[in-house]
Amino acid sequence: MSEALTELGTALAKSSSDAVMATQVNAMGELVVQVSPAALPGFIEHIKTQRDAKFSSLVDITAVDYPSREKRFDVVYHFLSMYTNQRIRIKASILEDEVVPSITSIHPSADWFEREVFDMYGIMFSGHPDLRRILTDYGFRGNPLRKDFPTTGYTELRYDEVEKRVVYEPVSLVQEYRQFDFMSPWEGAEYILPGDEKEEVAK
Repeated sequence: MSEALTELGTALAKSSSDAVMATQVNAMGELVVQVSPAALPGFIEHIKTQRDAKFSSLVDITAVDYPSREKRFDVVYHFLSMYTNQRIRIKASILEDEVVPSITSIHPSADWFEREVFDMYGIMFSGHPDLRRILTDYGFRGNPLRKDFPTTGYTELRYDEVEKRVVYEPVSLVQEYRQFDFMSPWEGAEYILPGDEKEEVAK
């Protein structure tokens, strides 16, 4: 299988030399192709219709955040060929404010995938018919899967019994919240806990 994928990668690099920047077969048995962002729609159309590949099933679109890198994000596409039972992963490295061309005209199923990437990472897709948040609230602030997003978020919501509505408030961590129980395993305590003395006897 890996030999077939290696040959396919070589063929794709040759037939789409203007789009393909690098190819390799990873440990999961997937062909990974690095593609320039502007060439994504044309290349994806090519692998969908190419007779020897036919990667016609879009499995997923996601992204990876590398905050210290100049091209901060990798937009990642996963495709499956039902004809050859092969998988391909396409990666495009982009700047933080760079816009990626949408592939919804080629794969309509990319609609919600691209909306999720926009919601979670803040990556924009040009040509998308309805690019808006899909997992978070419309008034949500920030992008939860970015590495610089705080684990507590920026706002919290609760239902107010007095006002009879959902209330949004800034996150505030009071000091009591930071106090751990001494029995908590997260403390890494060195004192003897109940039951530990049996271990000493066994030695």
